Amino acid sequence: MKKEIKFSLVYRDMWQSSGKYVPRRDQLLEVAPAIIDMGCFDRVETNGGAFEQVNLLFGENPNLAVRAWTAPFHKAGIQTHMLERGLNALRMNPVPADVRELMFKVKKAQGTDIARSFCGLNDHRNLKLSVEYAKKAGMISQAALSITHSPVHTAAYYMEVVDKLVEYGTDEICLKDMAGVGRPAVLGELTRSIKKKYPHIIVQYHGHTGPGFSPASMLEVARAGADYLDVAVEPLSWGKVHPDVITIREMMRSDGFLVKDLNMDAYMEVRSLTRKFIDDFLGYWIDPSNSLMSSLLVGCGLPGGMMGSMMADLKGFKEAINAAERHSGKPVSSLDSLMVQLFREVEYVWPRLGYPPLVTPFSQYVKNTALMNLLSLAGGKPRFSTIDKDTMGMILGKMGKLPGQLAPEIVQIVKDKGLEFQTGNPQDNYPDELPKFRQMMKDEGWDEGPDREELFELAMHERQYRDYRSGVAGERFRKELEDLRAKAGAPIVLTRPVVELPSFDIKAYTDKYPAAVPLQAPAKGKLLWQIDVDDVSAAPVAGTQVKKGVPCGYVQTYYGMEELIPAVDGHLLCVCGAQGKNVVKGEITALIV
Repeated sequence: MKKEIKFSLVYRDMWQSSGKYVPRRDQLLEVAPAIIDMGCFDRVETNGGAFEQVNLLFGENPNLAVRAWTAPFHKAGIQTHMLERGLNALRMNPVPADVRELMFKVKKAQGTDIARSFCGLNDHRNLKLSVEYAKKAGMISQAALSITHSPVHTAAYYMEVVDKLVEYGTDEICLKDMAGVGRPAVLGELTRSIKKKYPHIIVQYHGHTGPGFSPASMLEVARAGADYLDVAVEPLSWGKVHPDVITIREMMRSDGFLVKDLNMDAYMEVRSLTRKFIDDFLGYWIDPSNSLMSSLLVGCGLPGGMMGSMMADLKGFKEAINAAERHSGKPVSSLDSLMVQLFREVEYVWPRLGYPPLVTPFSQYVKNTALMNLLSLAGGKPRFSTIDKDTMGMILGKMGKLPGQLAPEIVQIVKDKGLEFQTGNPQDNYPDELPKFRQMMKDEGWDEGPDREELFELAMHERQYRDYRSGVAGERFRKELEDLRAKAGAPIVLTRPVVELPSFDIKAYTDKYPAAVPLQAPAKGKLLWQIDVDDVSAAPVAGTQVKKGVPCGYVQTYYGMEELIPAVDGHLLCVCGAQGKNVVKGEITALIV
């Protein structure tokens, strides 16, 4: 009897890997019937990961989007699955346990069937609560392995993680080949090992096209016993996204597997609607290079979906690097040259930082360190002169155990800074916070929402949720879209007029808190709370702890990076400048109390 291979359409991941936003709720509801009519999908990835945040960024309620988006698939008998980041849940930084537990309850109530949970470090401790909370909420727990290729990431290494995940009670294992650099032979060996030792465990493969390994990997894992394959559809398939369902389905069928029929009329409708969404507004945030595969990614192992943000970073840093090169008497690098230099620097940095799998957020940490190294080297400074606080947190073990050993020079930097390595359970560093956020809801006069979903959004994405509730996010999005359309020479069509947001009233704070200490810009340039220049949500929230003399941000000047250094220990009373804002020397970017 032929073995059946089932397919999951990763419609959410297609968009996240291509650009900054996902389709609006009305667009998702428009395309859902056509996806169902294709007839070849047993699962659809609907939400999770960046989905919640990007809805907030363009001023929409993600809770309404998830409920509406999952409903038609349920009615058709198609399972829905989400992506969450273990200790980091739906954001880029660690989340308290009580907020993590509430997430699974909320998402189950909203119609999500399967929780795909991954830890970017493959630290099983970060996934234990995800497995337990998902099952307690009535969801299917699918624990994911962050697949990469390095001397330490062997099939035996991954099986040790699988053993712990099965012990915790996971129902399924996902091979999350986020950069598409997993080698087919190793993935086949790993799948056979899982199926031999745990025949009841469902195995699903998720592989970006990236440098081109994923179709071969799909065939290998299918032959080894995998049950589900993640696929995409045109015009976003291939490139840095996932292989197209047509190719993978035909490949599986020709190899003797049983696959469902595909309604080509419905496929063409999904294709057409996806193109329409790109033409509507999403295309303004999709880098054209994202449609091209790149073998350059084989060496550095970065996910193809990072290419857009990485090129934006390079463009933002190019002038600073070139200025440093000119000052040092070196030839000025072109953008293409800098891209190759960055890839090589990632290859240099990655093993020295302990081989963290290059998936969110650790891919950003490694890339940021490599980028700062290029700037330092151009200016005649040694590598690792600047390490941002999030990367340092990873180095210290605050987010989990690194797969490999840190290089001696990194260990020495930690010692020189008087910092300490941590070996305990990372979750213990982040105490429960729901009571605090429940009080915030009361103070604001906000309802916690059905199944406490509004409370969850505030607790998970406080800054973005407040911007959504105030209307700031929606107006910012419309203004950004207006500017991009104008730059492209396209007609400007807005559903509502853009209103100018009022300037930050710093005097209101200084009058009320005369003892507040200003955090001033050290020079004229672009304010960067995080190195990723296009991350508009990067500014810290009020209450963030800062330490005297420890940089908490940067200003990108024409000659290089200047650090934002607090003059006192304390907490941020307010943040006056958004990520990417142009500031002048002495301008107040935040107040500290």
